[in-house]
Amino acid sequence: MKRLFISTGEVSGDLQGALLIEALQRQALATGVELEILALGGDRMAAAGATLLGNTSGIGSIGAVEALRYIWPTLRVQQRAKQHLRQHPPQLVVLIDYMGGNIPIGMFVQQTLQVPVVYYIAPQEWVWSSNLSTTTRILNITDRLLAIYPAEAQYYQKQAQASGIPLEVTWVGSPLIDYLQSAPERQQARHHLGIDPDHLAIALVPASRQQELHYLLPVIFKAAQQIQARLPQAHFWIPLALEKYRQALEQAIERYKLRATLVSDPQIVLAASDLAISKSGTVNLETALLNVPQVVVYRVNPLTAWIARHVLKFSIPFMSPPNLVEMKPIVPELLQEQATPDQIAETALELLLNPARRQDILHGYQQMRQSLGEPGAVDRAAQEILQLLSESPSADQK
Repeated sequence: MKRLFISTGEVSGDLQGALLIEALQRQALATGVELEILALGGDRMAAAGATLLGNTSGIGSIGAVEALRYIWPTLRVQQRAKQHLRQHPPQLVVLIDYMGGNIPIGMFVQQTLQVPVVYYIAPQEWVWSSNLSTTTRILNITDRLLAIYPAEAQYYQKQAQASGIPLEVTWVGSPLIDYLQSAPERQQARHHLGIDPDHLAIALVPASRQQELHYLLPVIFKAAQQIQARLPQAHFWIPLALEKYRQALEQAIERYKLRATLVSDPQIVLAASDLAISKSGTVNLETALLNVPQVVVYRVNPLTAWIARHVLKFSIPFMSPPNLVEMKPIVPELLQEQATPDQIAETALELLLNPARRQDILHGYQQMRQSLGEPGAVDRAAQEILQLLSESPSADQK
């Protein structure tokens, strides 16, 4: 028996964790290894075969002010997990993104459990690091780093060498390429949703975090009102990130009087769409890989924005993954003060009505795709993890 602990948070982490667990189970079965997987994650990871020590899919935020409400829930779920891990120590720990929650977990593992730690999909310090203190903390708790972007691998390898930390870094590629292998073709998705050929399907993706319902949903839905007035053939499709958001989204659809449908399957909504108006996050990369033009929108608490700009001197070249991969503006980003209903609607209408602008984005997607690696990323990650796990004593020997 090999016992493995995986820690992540938020909706995107739950997806990545589930894909990894499926690959680990597949490879373990093929080689006759029996795995016990404990996790902090969400329903997807549980369905893939993990025993959840706490559900963290709804715990997460961006920004100092927004994070305050999650401090106690995070500490509480981590305390329960640590207590269980002391009694049932794993042979290996895998951390997936989720910097605020995972750095304390990594420190606990290093100080108390003293087992190897793999960081898979490391925090994007290679984009937004204003100093090296956080990077150094990540390096100090990590034995092996599995990167999904070339720039991510290069950054952590360079910083590890400069700090004299013996860290092994491997670029495995993007697991979303594997995930979207099963995505329906455009016509199939439109047929499934009952979308007529002459109708415009626009995906609205306002939230996977609670804060986004407050800061993003109103501006995105007000922009949708303007688009609806200009384009009577448009219908909006809204993927449901978490079931607990259903009521808020249904009420917002009614309040803003949108011709809109809420759908539980995000993949089929994106595959069927002519355009997406979306929050910033992993969903932007999914949208790009499905060749759907998009407008990326992001807003945080004004106090958070002020602190970031004037106190932390925080500055990033881009926010959305498609632009970050290539470090150029493939998709339009409207951030903070720019993210007004008028500006969102104007940008979206340009992408809908200007074929040349749409073609520019699709060409940018083709270039971006080449930087994400070949299919099989999640299997390569699972192979690295199982190889390291095979070098550790089994659970009944510890």
